[in-house]
Amino acid sequence: MSTATPSTNVLKAADFASDQDPRWCPGCGDYAILAQTKKVLAKIGADRSKTVFISGIGCSSRFPSYMNTYGFHSIHGRAPTLVTGLKLAQPELNVWMVTGDGDALSIGGNHLIHMIRRNVDVKILLFNNRIYGLTKGQYSPTSEHGKKTKSTPMGSPDMPVRPISIAIAAEASFAARAVDIDVKHLEYVLERAAKHKGSAFVEIYQNCNIFNDGAFEYATDKLTKSDTTLYLEHGKPLIFGKELDKGIRVHGMNPEIVRVKGTNDPQGPSLSSSPADDLLIHDEKAENPSLAFMLSRMRHPDFPEPLGVFRAVDQERYAQLVRNQSVDAVERLGKGDLQTLLRGSETWTV
Repeated sequence: MSTATPSTNVLKAADFASDQDPRWCPGCGDYAILAQTKKVLAKIGADRSKTVFISGIGCSSRFPSYMNTYGFHSIHGRAPTLVTGLKLAQPELNVWMVTGDGDALSIGGNHLIHMIRRNVDVKILLFNNRIYGLTKGQYSPTSEHGKKTKSTPMGSPDMPVRPISIAIAAEASFAARAVDIDVKHLEYVLERAAKHKGSAFVEIYQNCNIFNDGAFEYATDKLTKSDTTLYLEHGKPLIFGKELDKGIRVHGMNPEIVRVKGTNDPQGPSLSSSPADDLLIHDEKAENPSLAFMLSRMRHPDFPEPLGVFRAVDQERYAQLVRNQSVDAVERLGKGDLQTLLRGSETWTV
């Protein structure tokens, strides 16, 4: 467990670093996420004495030990339960949950869904490397269909879980995706999440260079990422490509890739031309999550994978709703007495 003391000084990113040396494999994407998280906390002026990081089990779950804040390294898949309890007991705290694709989406999947749908005011960082790294390379819930690993030598028979789809289906009030090495965009997404009131779910594509190196190379390689990723901007059309010559429109109930008219790039054989005003406009504030869910289903190699904020809406928060019920009960019934409750009319002596 890490602890923190109050400070009235203007803090820097280094002030959020604990006295523990991070122990991840050299080149692990976790280092970049840790650095940007500390940078964002300093940028928004977070109070270390009121900031808490809670994690489950996995490589990512070492995170609380490296933060000069309060923290708790819990057990496999159970971080959402601790986070919810803490937020109910101390709603003024700034609570972050750090987890991985195995920790959150296998044993912890049920807890995660219910925490998101309740809109518990917590920032959720899900490191997705599509592998179990800490236990040495078994397939995880997000591993590709057919993935060959130590536990699936003939290829995974499972279809992969899509974390953003799960979050949006659970009515997430904030859902976003970033990539570990795109540090400026990662900083932007983390800052948006930090300022959101309610459950802020952030999936981070994170490279495990030991057991699943290059899993997201299509989204990080400078030669390919302009065609394989699409940066979401609220109120702007979905355009991508090195020359910004391709876009996404909806045909019937499905998205399709089109060439944008007026560009110099020749029309591809499988693409139809479309004026720019026919393109899909991103609306992260839409109350109906259908658009955000559709975007969450877009996946390489059939589509560019969206990065950025999929959804950001205002919803009532769980801790406040529960607190309001308690206040209302006391006003109507008076302050309760625990001993009276325990020794009520439905108890007897044997």
